This record gives sequence, structure tokens and C-alpha cells, in this order.
Amino acid sequence: MGTNVELRQLRYFVTVAEELHFGRAARRLHMTQPPLSQTILAMEDMLGAALFDRNRRGVALTPAGEALLPEARRLLVQAQQLPELVQKAATGAVGHLSLAFVSSADYSVLPPSLRAYRAAFPHVQITLKEATSDVQLEDLLQGRVDAGLLIPPMPDKAKQELDYMAVLSEPLILASPAGLPELKGVHMATLRELPNLPLIIFPRAISPSLYDSILAVFRSAGITPVIGQEAIQMQTIVSLVSAGMGIALVPQSVSNLRRPGVEYRPLAHNSPTVETGLAWRRDNASPVLRGFLDLMRKRV
Repeated sequence: MGTNVELRQLRYFVTVAEELHFGRAARRLHMTQPPLSQTILAMEDMLGAALFDRNRRGVALTPAGEALLPEARRLLVQAQQLPELVQKAATGAVGHLSLAFVSSADYSVLPPSLRAYRAAFPHVQITLKEATSDVQLEDLLQGRVDAGLLIPPMPDKAKQELDYMAVLSEPLILASPAGLPELKGVHMATLRELPNLPLIIFPRAISPSLYDSILAVFRSAGITPVIGQEAIQMQTIVSLVSAGMGIALVPQSVSNLRRPGVEYRPLAHNSPTVETGLAWRRDNASPVLRGFLDLMRKRV
């Protein structure tokens, strides 16, 4: 006994169930009654159960028919929605987007980008993963994420398979413990005038360009900092500064992370900029990714 019920059979069944009269159901379906009755009989034989109780008083649903009716209606509605679903999937309006991001992006480009994308594509499911740039590059190369907000540069191996778009450039600023006498009443910080506090910084293996940019600021000021702590997340760096463990140079947007015991100031001398960009696999043809990239290009 097979159970491959066709949508046509389900439509006939629902019509008879709603009319409880084969003649009226046939007229509604623009067909004659005999082929309708034969279709329902074949369907009952296929399912191995009677769907209608036929007697002199009329037609009534059996318990099996009562159980099938809501499911049949649901399947018919879903079938009607298939063309729209396929069209939405083809245009990136539905589907899934997996996005990785460095912690600094959480205080700058990520929230407004997600708000804009959610408004434009409300039916796309988004999975977010906070990860350092090196972890993101590996995830991108292995196809584990669709796109990543990271800090360049990318190694040559990654450049062969990934595309990249700059989305933000911002200066480094000072994050210091609150209440330093040397900074009282000072709007812009001069590194030479700071007390000799340890430097809290990203590990170089995690973000070589950010690490080197920070040390270059100190070198240009004629200072060789003592590295006290290394941390891979901006919120951890700021928390260590808040605890009085040292000072840090962070991207300007991190000043949106408010913590008691931390003060942010721009640097008085020229400060290098830190770039955040979006990377994705060149061969990723996902319409959902294409929609996200189009939105990001407009925002940039």
C-alpha cells in the first residue's frame, strides 16, 4: 500500500469535507461527480482508512477524515506559498546569514548594520559569532561563516579566496584609569606626560596590524612601554584598565563601552587609524549574502 498522496487528491478531499456533499463539491471543483468519487475512493484505499461515512442521510467525516482535514489544509496552504518562498530565497529575502565580528565592531559598525539589515530583510535568520580576525579568516576559508567584520590585513593565502571591503576607519584613543592627576583638566592626552603605567594590548598573533600600530604610537613619542597584560577582547582590555592594571590604546568607537573607573581621551599627537572591514568568500553565491553586501556597500 503506497502513501504518495497528491496535492490534487488533498484538494478534492478538503472540498468534499467542507461541502459534505459529493455533488456540490464536484460543481465547486468544476468536474463531474463520478471521477471525484473515484479519486476519494482511491485515496482511501491508498491510506488504508475510510475518510467519509457515506449513508442515506448524507456524507460525514470519519475520525480518520477529521484527523486528516487540518493537515491537508496546512499542506495546501504551504503548497500555495512555495512560489513566493522560492522567489524570496532567490532574492535573499529569506534564508540564513552567519556573521562573525571582532569585539570592537560591537561598539561601532555592527549594531547599526544589523538594524538596517533586519529592517530590509526581516525574514532572514542571522547567526552571530564574536571572534578574533585570525579565527574569522579560518572560518571564512572553511565556509563556516558567510562574512566577517575583521581588522586587516589579510594574509596572501586568504586574499586568494576572499573578497574584502573596508567599512570603517577610526583613530586610536587613550583608555586610562580614572582620576590620574596628569590628566586632570586635560582634553587630549600626551603620552610623554603620563605616569609609567603598564600597557594592556592585544596579542600580536591575534591582530598584528593593531599591535604594531599601538607600539608605533609609543615609539613616535620616544617611549618604550612595558606590556603588563594581553587580552583578546576589547571589553576585557577596558575592564583591566578600569581595575587600574594599566593603560590601553583602543579604537575610538570603544569609548561607547562605558565602564566605571575608565576615562577616554583623544591623543594630542597624530594617531594612526584602525580599519575594520568585511570579508567573505569570493565563491559564495548565496543570495542572502549578496543582499547583506549590497546593504553594506550603500552604508559605506
